[in-house]
Amino acid sequence: MKVIQICIAMLASQVLTTSISFAQADAEVAGSFTLALCQMKVAGGDREANLSHAGEMISEAARGGAQFILLPEAMDLGWTDPSALTEAEPVPEGKTCSFLAKKAQEHGVYICSGLIEKTGDKVYNSAVIINPKGELILLHRKIYELDIGHPYYALGDRLNVCHTEFGTLGLLICADANTDGYVLTRSLAYMGADVILSPSSWAVVADHDNLKDPYGGMWQDAYKPIAKDFRIWIASCSNVGWMTGGPWKGWKGIGCSMVIGPGGTDVAHAPYGENADTIVYVDIKPEPRPGQGTTWGRYWNQN
Repeated sequence: MKVIQICIAMLASQVLTTSISFAQADAEVAGSFTLALCQMKVAGGDREANLSHAGEMISEAARGGAQFILLPEAMDLGWTDPSALTEAEPVPEGKTCSFLAKKAQEHGVYICSGLIEKTGDKVYNSAVIINPKGELILLHRKIYELDIGHPYYALGDRLNVCHTEFGTLGLLICADANTDGYVLTRSLAYMGADVILSPSSWAVVADHDNLKDPYGGMWQDAYKPIAKDFRIWIASCSNVGWMTGGPWKGWKGIGCSMVIGPGGTDVAHAPYGENADTIVYVDIKPEPRPGQGTTWGRYWNQN
């Protein structure tokens, strides 16, 4: 496993002065923190192997100084792997969530990860944020699921944010960021998110040529306008490795995890490839919000 260290020296944020006094609910956001994107190999249907590898990466990221660790979508079983229908477990009592809680507490870090959740007779493509005490502070169930995921996962029905000493965090899963008008991402920004985290599972056909058709443009197009308009951070972490079951069997997960900063700037890009198992560290400094509610429109008009 390769490890990439990216330290971003951020200039002091500058918000253009206007004649309007904007209420800033998050004006007291803390200083910078280090986020580790754990772009890990995910083996379809093999929870034990995936949790073992996730544990190794979490430990390494914590040793590397990360206060917040981001893992891929469906980290425990793999996206659209048929095992979802038989192996999904409840949150927070199930093996995956319990494991993540233990690791968060052990290392004193926040952990955000995708996992497959069972509640009642329904299975969800979900993601969690767990605090350093091992407490579940946010659960999100994917809303904008691809049609090939519908036989496996029920529909999520809500958005939320959580408040931490690092600012307000929002949570999406992969294609949630690609709705028409990017409405889900924008909604989290309106709800006060300083940083939006997105466990993802980006895959391509086996013979995809990244030199001729570079991957990642559609995600930059989805993330950059919101990061620019709301002065927020968006971080997405994808898996790598071959998909061995489900409708995309034979496709390859190729990473390309990325971080977009306030103003829509490219801050970090992880490597492409089915073997690009790596950790990327990014220093993140949330900015005071220049608007909220109806004042956003006035801010945009004057800037």
